[in-house]
Amino acid sequence: MMTPKYFQKDAPKTDRWMISYLDVLTILLIFFVAVAARALTPAQPVPAPVTPAPQIHQKLLAAQEKLQKYNLDLRMEQRGLVISLPQTILFPSGEDQISPDAIPVVAEIAAVLRDIPNRVTLIGHADSVPIHNHRFNDNWELSAARGLRLLDLLTSQYGIDESRLSISSDGSCRPRDTNDTPEGRANNRRVEIVILDDGS
Repeated sequence: MMTPKYFQKDAPKTDRWMISYLDVLTILLIFFVAVAARALTPAQPVPAPVTPAPQIHQKLLAAQEKLQKYNLDLRMEQRGLVISLPQTILFPSGEDQISPDAIPVVAEIAAVLRDIPNRVTLIGHADSVPIHNHRFNDNWELSAARGLRLLDLLTSQYGIDESRLSISSDGSCRPRDTNDTPEGRANNRRVEIVILDDGS
């Protein structure tokens, strides 16, 4: 293999500059290719602005203040504002049909829900006494049916967007009171409307 002329011992010293010149050209070529490739990279989408958590929480406090005048069972928790409606207000015993007497209460809650964008979870609860009738095999089914019935009322009669709502059944697993007395069991039969703190 023949050695390039500028590497030969008798090569004139004036040709040695070509090595450095070719190196510089190669480096410049790589640099411009890298710059061009970077310029062609698509820009990353800018994320949508997020409502600050304090502002969202402030809306929950305003909702709580509005509902307090109706003597509802309200409490602020880490998950959000919890409105606890006893079964005696909403449903006849062992059924999921909403009582006509409960409509004014539901209407007031719906009016508050329309004023805020937060998501809402409807959670059905039961006491520990087993139920088995022609419609429901157990307390889980009854609790879920009651949440679903309330969801249907909020969407069809009061225009609450269905995409904001979800239902859950806790059966008798999360009692608020003892199941050893009639009063305690009555307190445990309830539906919770949880206006979620979406900023938490």
